[in-house]
Amino acid sequence: MGKILIVSLAKDIEEYKALAREYNVGFEVNDFYHPDALENQDEMNRLIALYQKNGLPEGSTMHGAFFDIVVFSYDPRIREISELRMEQSMKVAVRLGAKGVVFHTNYSPMLSGEEYDKRAVELTSRYMECLLKRYPDTEIYLENMFDTDPELMIAISERLSAYGNYGVCFDYAHASISHSPMELWVQGLSPYIKHVHINDNDFRKDQHLAVGDGQINWGQFMKYRERYFYDSSILIETTSPENQRRSLEYLKNHFKGFLS
Repeated sequence: MGKILIVSLAKDIEEYKALAREYNVGFEVNDFYHPDALENQDEMNRLIALYQKNGLPEGSTMHGAFFDIVVFSYDPRIREISELRMEQSMKVAVRLGAKGVVFHTNYSPMLSGEEYDKRAVELTSRYMECLLKRYPDTEIYLENMFDTDPELMIAISERLSAYGNYGVCFDYAHASISHSPMELWVQGLSPYIKHVHINDNDFRKDQHLAVGDGQINWGQFMKYRERYFYDSSILIETTSPENQRRSLEYLKNHFKGFLS
């Protein structure tokens, strides 16, 4: 069974450490996906030093650069900064000793078409392959974000699956509002899933509610987990320690053995 993780932020590190000790969970560090941190070397060094001082629980991961990251953009300047931010993310992860780094596809279904889709697959695969080769000891996970179905991620994963440090981060909450059947997602991505994000929502917006506060059927999720991604790590992706505790308690009380 994969490791259970919670989001961590440096500003509330003591609260997250207390939860990690109580429930034996790891962290997914969320301080370094924002350009405000990546653009300020002094702030980056301060945050890294704080985590190095406190230490990361075993199996912890990190969320990589997210905002406006499009390595398949038609604009070469946007591609350049996107690659820079992803490279920065990998370097931070190495300094932290994180097991892996999550990046989004950032694919826009509003622009979908034969040329756009082909470009997204080819250029995303090409750059991620570069990172996989340069950082063989750090896992790199590709997460579904705006994707309306798993086809793009399947195509990219088929190209990258030869790399042992590649995997899919399957965001179950994002998939639940995609209007594609969940069975399509879990069956299509199952060969590649190494990491999973969960939180709750109303099937319309990505609300990041505590698990049990929305409409997602968690009994069905557990059935999928048992069949398709039992060994994958799972992040409870809600930020406040209060909602993390409520999520952990909900899952512990409703699904025996979830935290064991």
